[in-house]
Amino acid sequence: MTAARLIELWRGGLRESVHSGHVVIADVNGIVEAWGNPGAVIFPRSSCKMIQALPLVESGAADAARLTDRQLALACASHEGAALHVGAVGEWLAHLGLDEGDLRCGAHLPGDAHERRRLVCSETAPCQLHNNCSGKHAGFLTLMRHIKAGPEYVELDHPVQRAVRRAFEEVTDEKAAGWGIDGCSAPNFACTIEGLARAMAGFAAPGTGARGQAQRRLFDAMVAHPELVAGEGRACTALMRAMRGRVAVKTGAEGVFVAIIPERRLGIALKIADGGTRAAEAAITTLMLHLGLIDRNDPAVARYLTGPLTNWRGKVTGELRRAEGFP
Repeated sequence: MTAARLIELWRGGLRESVHSGHVVIADVNGIVEAWGNPGAVIFPRSSCKMIQALPLVESGAADAARLTDRQLALACASHEGAALHVGAVGEWLAHLGLDEGDLRCGAHLPGDAHERRRLVCSETAPCQLHNNCSGKHAGFLTLMRHIKAGPEYVELDHPVQRAVRRAFEEVTDEKAAGWGIDGCSAPNFACTIEGLARAMAGFAAPGTGARGQAQRRLFDAMVAHPELVAGEGRACTALMRAMRGRVAVKTGAEGVFVAIIPERRLGIALKIADGGTRAAEAAITTLMLHLGLIDRNDPAVARYLTGPLTNWRGKVTGELRRAEGFP
């Protein structure tokens, strides 16, 4: 099966661009609805951070370190590197007796405009705490300390990453189709769109035991602290606020988005074939409307889907539309 048309860009009454991709809505038994190819193999990228955080909670490491819901939200985050995020991850590391140098994620300028301006104006280089994945890496470090493993926790054969791979393959119900190195240097395991949606459905309908408790705790942390999962002006934060704790959504690089919907016991995974973030944000918003989970008049809907596109002078130049047949 080929990719399905999902989102279109219109300008001057003409269709200018088309974003195609793959979407699966699943419950724990399998596919409920799909567009494109459910068997398409993808790298989930940062959309699977809640899966990567499962060993942190299941192992008892989170409880042993007395982690709060705020820290669990950061473990699932692709944050903006705002002072809020940088300070919180720094405090987490200090609580462990570690510091920024123990991270293995690398440094980049933060997405947050205020923090970026502060660094540039003061001629200060960003540190690894600014990395959007520093919370995930603090979680890896917490697990590493708990199991008394070596410091190179991003290596494929490290006990931390072996635990992550086991959890990933169990919740997707698939053997990883391969692996690649993510932007933060951690391994990222490949799966099908269907497998990723099935994993999110597992978070939406958790069972008993350590796995179910961990899934429930991570979902609850994400929806309780959407500002930590992404940041001001980001789609994950805005959409979770708009849905008032009913749904957790998480983006990943190259046009991936997932959703966890406990009240429907559903999980969603989508991939925009051309990797476009704007199209992925529009597609996940479309699906939230399709399922009746967000108010059509909420400002987040206008921002990511229905509102007009404007140029630098504020003139309306076009609009995004869902393609015919989606959903």
